[in-house]
Amino acid sequence: MIVNATEFKMRVGKYLKLAEKEEIIITKNGREVAKLTPIRKSDTSAVDFLYGLLENYGNKEIDVKQIRNERLKKYEGVN
Repeated sequence: MIVNATEFKMRVGKYLKLAEKEEIIITKNGREVAKLTPIRKSDTSAVDFLYGLLENYGNKEIDVKQIRNERLKKYEGVN
């Protein structure tokens, strides 16, 4: 939803409530100046995320140094 700054100021409570469910873009003089977005709570834990990263290693014993070096090689020369 797009709303101008004057409308937003007059009905801030309404737009904060809407921002719980959808993105609100605030404009001033026809230009986008701010964005309210809902806070999404992640259902995925850090452990699940890390598990996905290491999934390619299967049942092999994990060598942390090897994984670190592979990651660093992947990003060498990237600026």
